[in-house]
Amino acid sequence: MTTAGLILLTVGIWACIGALIAVPFLTFGIDRIDEDADGAYIFRPLLIPGVIVIWPLVLWRWAILARGKEAWAPRYAPRRDRHKWFGYALPIILILTIGTGLSLRQSWPDDIAPERLSEAGG
Repeated sequence: MTTAGLILLTVGIWACIGALIAVPFLTFGIDRIDEDADGAYIFRPLLIPGVIVIWPLVLWRWAILARGKEAWAPRYAPRRDRHKWFGYALPIILILTIGTGLSLRQSWPDDIAPERLSEAGG
């Protein structure tokens, strides 16, 4: 089997598994994990391509949310503990980048005369 054939087979298997997961998830699973989706049946066909592509993530989130084991409070808490370090690191990186660029730049050869590309006043 060629590499292209193997890639197509893998993509086909991935899509088949995703389609098999999309049917039960969009039929009754989404109602259990998202209360806003209860009774909203018109938008569900729009989710089919996304579920087919990211079906492992859908299964994982479905399992966590269906059991109620998600710790939602830390999920929505802002992560600001690293902002101070990035605030110090980014100016230093910027100065080092500009300094390196200026020190490594090439100078124009002095022995080559410039050429005019078009006639003056034309």
